[in-house]
Amino acid sequence: MTAIVAARRTPVAPRGGAFAALQPHDLAAPVIRAALADAGLPPGAVGEVIAANALGAGGNPARVAALAAGLPQTVAGLSIDRQCAGGLDALLLADAMIRAGLHEVVIAGGVESYSRRPIRLRTHLDGRPPEAYDQAPFTPWPDRDPDMAEAANRLASLQGIHRAEQDAWAQASHARARVVAAPGLVPLAGLETDAFTRDLTPRACARAPVVHGTITAANMAVAADGAAFVVMVSDRMAQRLGLPAVRLSAGATLGDTPDLPGLAPVAAIRAALARAGLSVADLDRAEIMEAFAVQAIACQRGADLDPRIVNPDGGALARGHPVGASGAILAVALFHRLRGTGQTGLAAIAAAGGIGTAAVLRG
Repeated sequence: MTAIVAARRTPVAPRGGAFAALQPHDLAAPVIRAALADAGLPPGAVGEVIAANALGAGGNPARVAALAAGLPQTVAGLSIDRQCAGGLDALLLADAMIRAGLHEVVIAGGVESYSRRPIRLRTHLDGRPPEAYDQAPFTPWPDRDPDMAEAANRLASLQGIHRAEQDAWAQASHARARVVAAPGLVPLAGLETDAFTRDLTPRACARAPVVHGTITAANMAVAADGAAFVVMVSDRMAQRLGLPAVRLSAGATLGDTPDLPGLAPVAAIRAALARAGLSVADLDRAEIMEAFAVQAIACQRGADLDPRIVNPDGGALARGHPVGASGAILAVALFHRLRGTGQTGLAAIAAAGGIGTAAVLRG
Protein backbone atom coordinates (compact mmCIF):
# COMPACT_ATOMS: atom_id res chain seq x y z
CA MET A 1 0.00 0.00 0.00
CA THR A 2 0.98 3.60 -0.44
CA ALA A 3 0.71 6.02 2.45
CA ILE A 4 -0.80 9.45 2.87
CA VAL A 5 1.40 11.35 5.32
CA ALA A 6 -0.16 14.82 5.10
CA ALA A 7 -3.43 16.31 3.86
CA ARG A 8 -4.53 19.92 3.67
CA ARG A 9 -7.19 22.05 2.03
CA THR A 10 -8.37 25.63 1.83
CA PRO A 11 -11.66 26.60 3.35
CA VAL A 12 -14.38 26.47 0.72
CA ALA A 13 -15.84 29.78 -0.42
CA PRO A 14 -18.97 30.18 -2.56
CA ARG A 15 -18.50 31.54 -6.06
CA GLY A 16 -17.92 35.29 -5.94
CA GLY A 17 -16.91 35.15 -2.27
CA ALA A 18 -13.62 35.45 -0.40
CA PHE A 19 -11.60 33.72 -3.13
CA ALA A 20 -13.17 35.52 -6.09
CA ALA A 21 -9.92 37.29 -7.03
CA LEU A 22 -7.72 34.18 -6.81
CA GLN A 23 -6.61 32.06 -9.73
CA PRO A 24 -6.39 28.25 -9.33
CA HIS A 25 -2.65 28.35 -8.60
CA ASP A 26 -3.25 30.99 -5.91
CA LEU A 27 -5.57 28.49 -4.21
CA ALA A 28 -3.37 25.44 -4.72
CA ALA A 29 0.12 26.70 -3.88
CA PRO A 30 -0.43 27.50 -0.16
CA VAL A 31 -2.07 24.10 0.34
CA ILE A 32 0.81 22.26 -1.32
CA ARG A 33 3.37 24.14 0.78
CA ALA A 34 1.45 23.46 4.01
CA ALA A 35 1.09 19.74 3.25
CA LEU A 36 4.79 19.42 2.47
CA ALA A 37 5.67 21.21 5.72
CA ASP A 38 3.42 18.81 7.66
CA ALA A 39 5.22 15.88 6.05
CA GLY A 40 8.63 17.36 6.83
CA LEU A 41 9.64 17.01 3.20
CA PRO A 42 11.65 19.51 1.15
CA PRO A 43 10.25 20.62 -2.23
CA GLY A 44 13.02 18.68 -3.95
CA ALA A 45 11.60 15.37 -2.71
CA VAL A 46 8.47 15.71 -4.85
CA GLY A 47 8.43 13.66 -8.02
CA GLU A 48 5.04 14.71 -9.39
CA VAL A 49 1.98 16.86 -8.75
CA ILE A 50 -1.37 15.56 -9.98
CA ALA A 51 -4.15 18.15 -9.89
CA ALA A 52 -7.75 17.75 -10.97
CA ASN A 53 -9.41 20.78 -12.53
CA ALA A 54 -12.72 20.79 -14.35
CA LEU A 55 -13.56 24.37 -15.27
CA GLY A 56 -10.24 25.89 -16.29
CA ALA A 57 -9.05 26.68 -19.78
CA GLY A 58 -6.24 24.15 -19.94
CA GLY A 59 -2.65 25.28 -19.64
CA ASN A 60 -1.78 22.45 -17.23
CA PRO A 61 -2.92 23.92 -13.89
CA ALA A 62 -0.89 21.27 -12.05
CA ARG A 63 2.33 22.60 -13.55
CA VAL A 64 1.41 26.20 -12.75
CA ALA A 65 0.52 25.25 -9.17
CA ALA A 66 3.77 23.31 -8.74
CA LEU A 67 5.83 26.29 -9.89
CA ALA A 68 3.81 28.70 -7.72
CA ALA A 69 4.41 26.44 -4.70
CA GLY A 70 8.17 26.60 -5.21
CA LEU A 71 8.65 23.01 -6.34
CA PRO A 72 11.61 22.16 -8.58
CA GLN A 73 11.21 22.86 -12.29
CA THR A 74 11.72 19.14 -12.85
CA VAL A 75 8.20 18.51 -11.50
CA ALA A 76 6.20 18.44 -14.73
CA GLY A 77 2.70 18.50 -13.26
CA LEU A 78 -0.19 16.35 -14.49
CA SER A 79 -3.63 17.93 -14.82
CA ILE A 80 -6.67 15.69 -15.08
CA ASP A 81 -10.34 16.32 -15.75
CA ARG A 82 -12.87 13.80 -14.59
CA GLN A 83 -15.21 16.51 -13.40
CA CYS A 84 -16.37 16.00 -9.80
CA ALA A 85 -14.46 12.72 -9.39
CA GLY A 86 -11.11 14.16 -10.46
CA GLY A 87 -9.81 15.13 -7.03
CA LEU A 88 -10.21 11.57 -5.75
CA ASP A 89 -8.98 10.05 -9.01
CA ALA A 90 -5.77 12.05 -8.56
CA LEU A 91 -5.04 9.98 -5.44
CA LEU A 92 -5.65 6.73 -7.31
CA LEU A 93 -3.28 7.83 -10.07
CA ALA A 94 -0.64 8.82 -7.50
CA ASP A 95 -1.03 5.41 -5.88
CA ALA A 96 -0.46 3.71 -9.24
CA MET A 97 2.61 5.83 -9.99
CA ILE A 98 4.18 5.05 -6.63
CA ARG A 99 3.39 1.33 -6.87
CA ALA A 100 4.96 1.29 -10.33
CA GLY A 101 8.15 2.74 -8.89
CA LEU A 102 8.00 5.98 -10.91
CA HIS A 103 8.12 8.24 -7.85
CA GLU A 104 8.44 7.98 -4.08
CA VAL A 105 6.58 11.23 -3.33
CA VAL A 106 3.55 12.49 -5.23
CA ILE A 107 1.27 15.38 -4.31
CA ALA A 108 -2.29 14.67 -5.43
CA GLY A 109 -5.60 16.48 -5.21
CA GLY A 110 -7.58 19.13 -7.00
CA VAL A 111 -8.31 22.81 -7.34
CA GLU A 112 -11.22 24.79 -8.72
CA SER A 113 -12.05 28.44 -9.11
CA TYR A 114 -15.69 28.72 -10.06
CA SER A 115 -15.31 32.48 -9.70
CA ARG A 116 -12.51 32.76 -12.26
CA ARG A 117 -13.58 30.08 -14.70
CA PRO A 118 -13.26 31.20 -18.31
CA ILE A 119 -16.21 31.89 -20.56
CA ARG A 120 -16.50 29.02 -23.00
CA LEU A 121 -17.75 29.66 -26.53
CA ARG A 122 -19.17 27.27 -29.11
CA THR A 123 -18.28 28.27 -32.66
CA HIS A 124 -20.38 27.78 -35.81
CA LEU A 125 -19.25 27.10 -39.37
CA ASP A 126 -22.05 29.20 -40.91
CA GLY A 127 -20.65 32.48 -39.66
CA ARG A 128 -23.00 32.95 -36.72
CA PRO A 129 -21.43 34.60 -33.66
CA PRO A 130 -20.01 32.18 -31.09
CA GLU A 131 -22.43 31.15 -28.32
CA ALA A 132 -21.47 30.92 -24.68
CA TYR A 133 -22.23 27.66 -22.91
CA ASP A 134 -21.94 26.53 -19.30
CA GLN A 135 -22.13 22.74 -19.34
CA ALA A 136 -19.88 20.79 -21.67
CA PRO A 137 -21.37 17.67 -23.28
CA PHE A 138 -20.91 14.59 -21.11
CA THR A 139 -22.33 12.08 -23.58
CA PRO A 140 -22.55 11.99 -27.40
CA TRP A 141 -26.36 11.81 -27.16
CA PRO A 142 -28.17 15.13 -26.53
CA ASP A 143 -31.26 13.28 -25.34
CA ARG A 144 -29.18 11.44 -22.70
CA ASP A 145 -27.13 14.38 -21.48
CA PRO A 146 -29.32 16.11 -18.92
CA ASP A 147 -28.60 19.10 -16.76
CA MET A 148 -27.27 17.85 -13.42
CA ALA A 149 -30.23 19.19 -11.43
CA GLU A 150 -32.61 17.57 -13.90
CA ALA A 151 -30.78 14.26 -13.52
CA ALA A 152 -30.91 14.57 -9.72
CA ASN A 153 -34.65 15.19 -9.82
CA ARG A 154 -35.12 12.14 -12.03
CA LEU A 155 -33.17 10.08 -9.51
CA ALA A 156 -35.42 11.40 -6.74
CA SER A 157 -38.50 10.44 -8.72
CA LEU A 158 -37.24 6.95 -9.58
CA GLN A 159 -36.31 6.20 -5.96
CA GLY A 160 -39.20 7.98 -4.27
CA ILE A 161 -36.95 10.37 -2.36
CA HIS A 162 -39.17 13.35 -1.66
CA ARG A 163 -38.16 16.96 -1.17
CA ALA A 164 -38.78 16.79 2.58
CA GLU A 165 -36.25 13.98 2.94
CA GLN A 166 -33.71 15.83 0.82
CA ASP A 167 -34.20 18.99 2.87
CA ALA A 168 -33.78 17.05 6.11
CA TRP A 169 -30.45 15.64 4.85
CA ALA A 170 -29.28 19.15 3.96
CA GLN A 171 -30.28 20.50 7.38
CA ALA A 172 -28.36 17.69 9.09
CA SER A 173 -25.29 18.37 6.94
CA HIS A 174 -25.20 22.02 8.02
CA ALA A 175 -25.92 21.17 11.65
CA ARG A 176 -23.06 18.67 11.83
CA ALA A 177 -20.63 21.01 10.10
CA ARG A 178 -21.46 23.79 12.57
CA VAL A 179 -20.65 21.55 15.55
CA VAL A 180 -17.37 20.00 14.36
CA ALA A 181 -14.50 22.13 13.07
CA ALA A 182 -13.19 20.93 9.71
CA PRO A 183 -9.62 19.61 10.01
CA GLY A 184 -6.60 20.45 7.91
CA LEU A 185 -7.62 23.95 6.81
CA VAL A 186 -5.08 26.42 5.42
CA PRO A 187 -6.38 29.97 6.09
CA LEU A 188 -6.41 32.05 2.93
CA ALA A 189 -7.55 35.55 1.92
CA GLY A 190 -8.87 36.21 5.41
CA LEU A 191 -11.01 33.06 5.44
CA GLU A 192 -10.37 30.50 8.18
CA THR A 193 -13.49 28.32 8.01
CA ASP A 194 -15.89 27.15 5.33
CA ALA A 195 -17.92 30.23 4.49
CA PHE A 196 -21.25 28.69 3.49
CA THR A 197 -22.10 26.64 6.60
CA ARG A 198 -25.10 28.06 8.44
CA ASP A 199 -28.14 27.27 10.55
CA LEU A 200 -30.32 25.84 7.81
CA THR A 201 -33.86 25.73 9.16
CA PRO A 202 -36.94 23.95 7.79
CA ARG A 203 -38.41 27.37 7.08
CA ALA A 204 -35.38 28.37 5.03
CA CYS A 205 -35.61 25.11 3.09
CA ALA A 206 -39.29 25.68 2.38
CA ARG A 207 -38.52 29.13 0.97
CA ALA A 208 -35.54 28.05 -1.12
CA PRO A 209 -35.86 28.66 -4.87
CA VAL A 210 -36.76 25.57 -6.87
CA VAL A 211 -34.10 24.59 -9.41
CA HIS A 212 -35.80 21.56 -10.92
CA GLY A 213 -38.70 19.62 -9.44
CA THR A 214 -37.70 18.56 -5.91
CA ILE A 215 -34.21 20.03 -6.31
CA THR A 216 -33.82 23.42 -4.65
CA ALA A 217 -31.09 25.86 -3.74
CA ALA A 218 -31.14 24.37 -0.22
CA ASN A 219 -30.67 20.68 -1.09
CA MET A 220 -27.98 21.03 -3.76
CA ALA A 221 -24.41 22.17 -3.18
CA VAL A 222 -23.46 25.72 -4.05
CA ALA A 223 -20.83 26.37 -6.73
CA ALA A 224 -17.58 27.19 -4.95
CA ASP A 225 -13.83 27.82 -4.98
CA GLY A 226 -11.22 25.76 -3.15
CA ALA A 227 -8.24 23.42 -3.25
CA ALA A 228 -7.23 20.21 -1.49
CA PHE A 229 -4.04 18.13 -1.72
CA VAL A 230 -2.43 15.16 0.01
CA VAL A 231 1.18 13.99 0.16
CA MET A 232 1.42 10.35 -0.90
CA VAL A 233 4.59 8.34 -0.43
CA SER A 234 5.96 4.84 -0.84
CA ASP A 235 6.05 2.47 2.12
CA ARG A 236 9.80 2.91 2.27
CA MET A 237 9.49 6.68 2.46
CA ALA A 238 6.72 6.43 5.05
CA GLN A 239 8.96 4.32 7.29
CA ARG A 240 11.79 6.80 6.86
CA LEU A 241 9.56 9.74 7.81
CA GLY A 242 8.12 7.93 10.84
CA LEU A 243 4.87 9.90 10.69
CA PRO A 244 1.38 8.62 11.51
CA ALA A 245 0.02 7.69 8.11
CA VAL A 246 -3.22 6.65 6.45
CA ARG A 247 -2.94 3.83 3.91
CA LEU A 248 -4.78 3.80 0.61
CA SER A 249 -6.02 0.22 0.56
CA ALA A 250 -7.92 0.15 -2.72
CA GLY A 251 -9.90 2.27 -5.12
CA ALA A 252 -12.12 2.02 -8.17
CA THR A 253 -13.46 4.28 -10.89
CA LEU A 254 -16.32 2.93 -12.99
CA GLY A 255 -18.76 4.21 -15.54
CA ASP A 256 -22.49 3.68 -15.17
CA THR A 257 -25.71 4.97 -16.70
CA PRO A 258 -24.71 8.29 -18.32
CA ASP A 259 -28.03 10.05 -17.79
CA LEU A 260 -28.34 9.00 -14.13
CA PRO A 261 -24.92 9.93 -12.73
CA GLY A 262 -25.96 10.16 -9.09
CA LEU A 263 -26.01 6.37 -8.71
CA ALA A 264 -22.59 5.73 -10.27
CA PRO A 265 -20.66 5.61 -6.96
CA VAL A 266 -22.58 2.53 -5.80
CA ALA A 267 -20.79 0.19 -8.21
CA ALA A 268 -17.46 1.90 -7.49
CA ILE A 269 -17.97 1.46 -3.74
CA ARG A 270 -18.65 -2.24 -4.16
CA ALA A 271 -15.60 -2.67 -6.40
CA ALA A 272 -13.27 -0.75 -4.07
CA LEU A 273 -14.43 -2.73 -1.04
CA ALA A 274 -14.01 -6.02 -2.93
CA ARG A 275 -10.47 -5.07 -3.95
CA ALA A 276 -9.68 -4.22 -0.33
CA GLY A 277 -11.15 -7.53 0.83
CA LEU A 278 -13.73 -5.73 2.95
CA SER A 279 -17.47 -5.34 3.31
CA VAL A 280 -19.58 -2.35 4.34
CA ALA A 281 -19.67 -3.81 7.84
CA ASP A 282 -15.92 -3.18 8.13
CA LEU A 283 -16.28 0.58 7.60
CA ASP A 284 -16.04 3.01 10.50
CA ARG A 285 -16.59 6.17 8.49
CA ALA A 286 -17.80 7.18 5.02
CA GLU A 287 -17.42 10.52 3.26
CA ILE A 288 -20.00 10.61 0.47
CA MET A 289 -20.20 13.57 -1.88
CA GLU A 290 -23.27 15.75 -1.44
CA ALA A 291 -23.52 17.52 -4.78
CA PHE A 292 -27.23 16.90 -4.24
CA ALA A 293 -28.88 15.56 -1.12
CA VAL A 294 -30.76 12.99 -3.20
CA GLN A 295 -27.48 11.69 -4.61
CA ALA A 296 -26.01 11.14 -1.15
CA ILE A 297 -29.18 9.46 0.07
CA ALA A 298 -29.36 7.16 -2.98
CA CYS A 299 -25.69 6.18 -2.64
CA GLN A 300 -25.98 5.52 1.09
CA ARG A 301 -28.96 3.26 0.49
CA GLY A 302 -27.66 1.65 -2.70
CA ALA A 303 -24.35 0.70 -1.10
CA ASP A 304 -26.09 -0.32 2.15
CA LEU A 305 -23.96 2.05 4.24
CA ASP A 306 -24.83 2.55 7.89
CA PRO A 307 -26.29 6.10 7.93
CA ARG A 308 -24.62 6.73 11.29
CA ILE A 309 -21.15 6.65 9.72
CA VAL A 310 -21.94 8.77 6.65
CA ASN A 311 -20.67 12.37 6.68
CA PRO A 312 -20.62 12.72 10.47
CA ASP A 313 -19.03 16.18 10.16
CA GLY A 314 -21.36 17.36 7.41
CA GLY A 315 -20.67 17.41 3.71
CA ALA A 316 -20.63 19.50 0.56
CA LEU A 317 -24.15 20.77 1.14
CA ALA A 318 -22.75 22.64 4.14
CA ARG A 319 -19.58 23.94 2.46
CA GLY A 320 -20.00 24.05 -1.33
CA HIS A 321 -18.73 22.19 -4.38
CA PRO A 322 -15.40 23.28 -5.93
CA VAL A 323 -15.75 20.68 -8.65
CA GLY A 324 -12.19 19.48 -9.28
CA ALA A 325 -11.28 19.69 -5.59
CA SER A 326 -14.33 18.02 -4.05
CA GLY A 327 -13.09 14.42 -4.19
CA ALA A 328 -9.79 15.41 -2.60
CA ILE A 329 -11.67 17.27 0.15
CA LEU A 330 -13.31 13.96 1.09
CA ALA A 331 -9.87 12.34 1.34
CA VAL A 332 -8.51 15.18 3.49
CA ALA A 333 -11.39 14.73 5.93
CA LEU A 334 -10.78 10.98 6.12
CA PHE A 335 -7.05 11.42 6.65
CA HIS A 336 -7.49 13.63 9.70
CA ARG A 337 -10.27 11.51 11.21
CA LEU A 338 -8.62 8.11 10.60
CA ARG A 339 -4.96 8.84 11.35
CA GLY A 340 -3.78 6.90 14.39
CA THR A 341 -7.14 5.22 14.98
CA GLY A 342 -6.72 1.90 13.17
CA GLN A 343 -10.13 2.52 11.62
CA THR A 344 -11.26 2.12 8.02
CA GLY A 345 -12.94 4.78 5.93
CA LEU A 346 -14.53 5.19 2.53
CA ALA A 347 -14.65 8.17 0.18
CA ALA A 348 -17.03 8.14 -2.79
CA ILE A 349 -18.12 10.66 -5.38
CA ALA A 350 -20.21 10.84 -8.55
CA ALA A 351 -19.30 12.72 -11.71
CA ALA A 352 -21.20 13.99 -14.72
CA GLY A 353 -21.55 11.47 -17.52
CA GLY A 354 -22.25 8.60 -15.15
CA ILE A 355 -18.91 8.08 -13.44
CA GLY A 356 -18.27 6.97 -9.87
CA THR A 357 -15.04 6.85 -7.90
CA ALA A 358 -14.46 5.28 -4.49
CA ALA A 359 -11.41 4.79 -2.30
CA VAL A 360 -10.85 2.79 0.88
CA LEU A 361 -8.43 4.27 3.46
CA ARG A 362 -7.11 2.69 6.65
CA GLY A 363 -5.80 4.63 9.63
